[in-house]
Amino acid sequence: MEITTTEVLVVGGGTGGTAAAIQAARRGAKTVLVSDGPWLGGMLTAAGVSAPDGNELLALQTGLWGAFLRELERRQPGGLDHAWVSFFTYEPRVGTAIFADWVKALPKLTWIADQKPRAVLRQGDRVTGVQFDHLAVHAQITLDGTELGDLLALGDIPHRWGWDDPAQFSEPSAPKSLTDLTDPLHAMVQTYPVQAPTWVVVMQDFGPGEIAPEVPPPSNYDPTLFEGAWQGYGPERFLDYGRLPGDRFMINWPHHGNDYGIKLQRLLQGNSTWTEWAHEAIAHSQGFAHFIQTQLGRRYGLAADTFLQHPKQLGGGAFALQPYYRESRRLVGLTTVTETDILPLPNGQVAPLPVDGMGQATAVACGNYPNDHHYPGFDLPLAPKARRWGGRWTGTPFTLPYGALVPAAVDGFLACDKNISVSHIANGATRLQPVVLGVGQAAGIAAALCIEQGCQPRHLSVRAVQQALLQDPIAPAAIAPCYDLPPHHPDWATVQQGYCDRPDTYPANGNSGATLTPAPIPPQAQTFTGSLKRGESPDSWVLMADRPWPLVTLCPAMAQQLHTWQPGEQIQVQAIANPQGPWLRVLAAL
Repeated sequence: MEITTTEVLVVGGGTGGTAAAIQAARRGAKTVLVSDGPWLGGMLTAAGVSAPDGNELLALQTGLWGAFLRELERRQPGGLDHAWVSFFTYEPRVGTAIFADWVKALPKLTWIADQKPRAVLRQGDRVTGVQFDHLAVHAQITLDGTELGDLLALGDIPHRWGWDDPAQFSEPSAPKSLTDLTDPLHAMVQTYPVQAPTWVVVMQDFGPGEIAPEVPPPSNYDPTLFEGAWQGYGPERFLDYGRLPGDRFMINWPHHGNDYGIKLQRLLQGNSTWTEWAHEAIAHSQGFAHFIQTQLGRRYGLAADTFLQHPKQLGGGAFALQPYYRESRRLVGLTTVTETDILPLPNGQVAPLPVDGMGQATAVACGNYPNDHHYPGFDLPLAPKARRWGGRWTGTPFTLPYGALVPAAVDGFLACDKNISVSHIANGATRLQPVVLGVGQAAGIAAALCIEQGCQPRHLSVRAVQQALLQDPIAPAAIAPCYDLPPHHPDWATVQQGYCDRPDTYPANGNSGATLTPAPIPPQAQTFTGSLKRGESPDSWVLMADRPWPLVTLCPAMAQQLHTWQPGEQIQVQAIANPQGPWLRVLAAL
């Protein structure tokens, strides 16, 4: 067996692991990234979720997430405005090429593909590396970026899986009991230990009059599983949910669709039981694709060239290379993020910044997605964390503390994906792709700082991590999310630093009071002229131009301007049209 030594080892080429390895190497640490598949990026690429959710507001497009979006805009033919579930949809191959190019550009980073972790190396309470199929890597700091928190189990690092004892965290949306047969949530809790994953499939519109190759039904095909899938939406709206460039469709549909949560304990019971589940999940998505084709017509078929074919991957072709996992094993960390930590303050629009016992800010990553749980056949009522902003609904911002990445009882180790220390309920908001990119970036910086300072992660100054994130020369990342503070603002770093120094001054309404600045105008923007018609809410407008266009914006200056317009007013805007939204994404008013 080959043995190698490095400063930082990142295991898992998913969203968080890829970000962590890139950031650690950019900071100067000798880094080895070991993935079990051929593509980097995880949820954003190999799992096929190329319609990412959350952190869509311009103020939240910071760090590696913002850099990824800017590079997608540069590389993706046809732009990113195609669907209504996300403002950013793209071909998975484009996304994975970006990550691969970033990795290749780093002389301090070595990427080794197609190796599964088999054992965690430890000396007492310190992790010292990982053994793989044909390789052992010894490292000063090891990061778990696997999709299911594999190192937590292999290394006997305290962790959680599934539902938490309701008495432990006292969360408003948690079941009252996990065992009470009279609790209306009891059946759901017993059926689903974690949220249901999805095996994404990508379909193609071959065009009017065209006959796509048949999507064969799986052997156990049951069309009744999918009946009513687009009820209340209609076929066209259903397809436009995850529309990609080139008349393709990401099929990741929760309503009688291809979420698959049957006997999810199999995910943790070894390779044979995992493979059994995986074959079933792929067959379920194939069945849904067959149902779509038979119901909507043979012009729709599989987009067979979306993913590469790889001998060690069950997916490939039109099927993602791996499942879209919504939940992992979860670290028992120095700090555990619970639902109350992500909900907005009373009469506020943001969650409070986390602080330590001395009142010092501990935030290292940002998110804003509404809490979202997937249990097919059941609904989990959740405390609201959404608001109207920019002519539409968006989630209220929250932050994650550094202590959620650090084990409570083990040294030489950091979590950097969905496996951080969060409750099962809070995971519904912290699991989203941009948040996990931010977690990975923070973990990568922390690992590199530990090497520089010769310390363990638990002894690392959180202030040092925050300073490194804010001052990163390539992809500076926000610490305190503010609706009115986009990353191009000239006072961005100063204001962010101020909230790190005085977290008690972070405003409950999420507005820093900074002078609003115009948004950057990309070359694909167009000019639209027409009269205004009020929509269904005070900040909702329709521009009567070549067609009625609902107006939405991600830019703070424009969000404010929406409240100053009057019905019947003639306006001219620069915007990007998304007929599938349907909306104009407004960048500026002329």
